[in-house]
Amino acid sequence: MPQEKPDLRNLREPVRFKRALTLLLMTLILPGSAQIVAGSRRAGRWAWRVVFGLIAIIVFLIVLGLIWRSGTINFLARPGTLRLVQIILIVLAVGWAVLFIDAYRISQPLTLERNHRLITSILDGVMIFVVVGALIYASVIVNTQRDFVASVFGSGKSSKAEKGRYNVLLMGGDSGADRIGTRPDSMTVASVDADTGRTVLIGLPRNLAKVPFPAGTAMAKQFPHGFEWNKCAAECLLNAVYTYAANHKALFPGDPNPGETATTQAIEAVTGLKINYFVLIDLAGFRDLLNAVGGITLDIGKRVPIGGGSSPIKGYIETGKNQHLDGYHALWFARSRAESSDYERMARQKCVMSAMLNQLSPQTVLTKFQGIASASKQVVKTDIPAGELGTFTDLALDAKKLPVSSFSAVPPLIHTGDPDFALIRTKVAEAIAKSESLDKGGSGGDGKTSTTPRSTTSNPSSSTTKKPSSTKKPTTSPTTPATGVDDVASICKA
Repeated sequence: MPQEKPDLRNLREPVRFKRALTLLLMTLILPGSAQIVAGSRRAGRWAWRVVFGLIAIIVFLIVLGLIWRSGTINFLARPGTLRLVQIILIVLAVGWAVLFIDAYRISQPLTLERNHRLITSILDGVMIFVVVGALIYASVIVNTQRDFVASVFGSGKSSKAEKGRYNVLLMGGDSGADRIGTRPDSMTVASVDADTGRTVLIGLPRNLAKVPFPAGTAMAKQFPHGFEWNKCAAECLLNAVYTYAANHKALFPGDPNPGETATTQAIEAVTGLKINYFVLIDLAGFRDLLNAVGGITLDIGKRVPIGGGSSPIKGYIETGKNQHLDGYHALWFARSRAESSDYERMARQKCVMSAMLNQLSPQTVLTKFQGIASASKQVVKTDIPAGELGTFTDLALDAKKLPVSSFSAVPPLIHTGDPDFALIRTKVAEAIAKSESLDKGGSGGDGKTSTTPRSTTSNPSSSTTKKPSSTKKPTTSPTTPATGVDDVASICKA
């Protein structure tokens, strides 16, 4: 039952004014407290139950997050959970607004002098606008997150870590008006330790020829001797596997992603790794995503042309330390082919990926989430299920604390026209083993400095290296980098 309405006419005007302000502030700090003191105690108690219930849930989730971070994120990232949170925020906004209005009512504004009544009315309106606006905005962000998760991530089957590692294929899709279909412009496997998050980036050149496929797959039956046919030229390189599979969907009945499936299978055969998931990034939309996160900062050791090829060079991304690149310049830095080789471009792409991993902070994600989510829906395609978001977010947070090591299957170690796939698999295994030794304390590892050998400085054993035929022009010695193509630090550093 409501309390008996007090007669405020016997109180002095300053006291009545202070009482009105106090009731509004009490509603702001602890919703329902004004009703407990001067209004309907029943309504106030219900408000307190709601407030303390929400506080208890938040504290529980914080404690759970400290104990089981990945599981907590998985739960909170579910579309159903996000929808519930959105509804709660809207209901909370409406309920809080009602409490503010009631607090204003029980302050008996008609008993106040004109100026004090005006101040109280304005303050009440401002509080309603700020609190309700903040809660509605939060509900919009939650809805964006729900839409983002539903649009980008599926409900497919989870893939377990293989030998303690998650291997994710990152592809940069190069689809444009001058292209027939989509061709991955870059292919990198991020091999992530499932316990520590320590990551090895394995770069594979798009012009790798004669790529094999795992035994028993449709592509292996179609190409038992590797991906090639008579006079296929550029149509039978690694980056053309995607287009071939997409144009021959009959080989993949019921598969919605034949291009990604075939490319994944080829890279599994090349690297000897089980690929758990793929992520395809449309490079044409990558600029918007980089702009959404505020760009990246790099140390650039060699200037990079903007333009080139079929278009004139419009300028250069100059050398220097702490060069901040917006989406436009970062995209050209990653994609530019003029005045450089594919292998040097691969090194630049590694820097861009490392920069995004190291520089994309939780604060950036929260403050710029709307733009990131909007851009990502247009840019990213993946088969990572929504239920694994927590696992990979957890690993990404751990990975930020550790250096990223790398290996690229590029010349002079690997002859892309006639690759030694056994050697590639050996070097991939070595790079991963040396990365893992940093956490195990092996090989004198300090857990911070990567000792992974660069592919251009490796000296393969004679038992595993193919001898070049007499018709092939010899390259520089495998012990000397031809152009420092995998010496990432000489080209860029994140």
